[in-house]
Amino acid sequence: MTTVDVKIALPGRRFDRLTALAPGLALTAGIAALAFALRLIPGVSVLSPMILSVVIGALTHNFVGAPHAARPGVAFSLRAILRFSIILLGLQITARQAADLGPGGLAMIAAALLSTLAFTVVAGRALGVARGLALLIGVGTSICGASAVIAAKAATGGDDDDAAYAVACVTLFGTLAMFVYPAAQGLIHLSPRAYGLWAGASIHEIAQVVAASFQSGAAAGQFGTIAKLTRVAMMAPVVIALGEMTVRLGLAGDGERRRPPFPWFLIGFLALSAFNSLVAVPHAIAAPIGVVTTFLLSVAMAAMGLHTDLGHIRSRGLRPLALGLLASLFISLFSLVMVRLIA
Repeated sequence: MTTVDVKIALPGRRFDRLTALAPGLALTAGIAALAFALRLIPGVSVLSPMILSVVIGALTHNFVGAPHAARPGVAFSLRAILRFSIILLGLQITARQAADLGPGGLAMIAAALLSTLAFTVVAGRALGVARGLALLIGVGTSICGASAVIAAKAATGGDDDDAAYAVACVTLFGTLAMFVYPAAQGLIHLSPRAYGLWAGASIHEIAQVVAASFQSGAAAGQFGTIAKLTRVAMMAPVVIALGEMTVRLGLAGDGERRRPPFPWFLIGFLALSAFNSLVAVPHAIAAPIGVVTTFLLSVAMAAMGLHTDLGHIRSRGLRPLALGLLASLFISLFSLVMVRLIA
């Protein structure tokens, strides 16, 4: 192939890629737009567009079904668009706000993570849940939902069916948390810092934390995002350690083991946060970017809803589901007690 041929072929491949993504992107963006429109209805405006998007997406997937052609675009929304929107969130956070977590906040997040992981493994043994499945549920609950499950599955050579169930399980309880936490905040009246720290330290997925914490205001949302990204940063060392332990103890599965991917989007988030700390971004620029960020997060939440398959939950019975519930309750109550102590 000549140089001219390459120059002609590359745009064609890019066009094919865009064509493959278009149906799914149209679906997730359409759900996000519908969520924004629904908030114009009196009473519905109390719910964030992110929460509405995940509900609409889940209802669509489980009761209507999404076309097969939408899968690539939905997956792109859940991964690339989510990561890009998290990077943009850096423009809403400064280094001073991050420092406000303090050593106590960092210690609380680490303690909640490790305690939940240990609790889930022990409780899984008591409930008779397979060790590999219990470990994946524990990782997903304690660190960062589906991303941690997939990373742990790769590092330990776990079972594909166990991973699918764990992803569905932590997605279900993380989604429920988006509704429970704002409702609980109306009863316990935590400060914005305390509420954001509680949500960020205990809710499973990044987008779920953002949806639940921003429901209580911008300050709570910023603290929640910082706390959650701190947990995400802990994923690599924790999962690598689990992979090494499973090999040394002879517990590794038959799958191919590999190191979990580093969450590079954290670098982008930190870079924009540092820029926002050094340069005062004019409101005329920051405000539209904030709206775009919320919309992109709603697109990602729609994709998450479209990935919530209740069939995986039904496939293994009630014991693993009960374990997921217990793990979610444990990390929530543990974090709440810790927040009360350090706040």
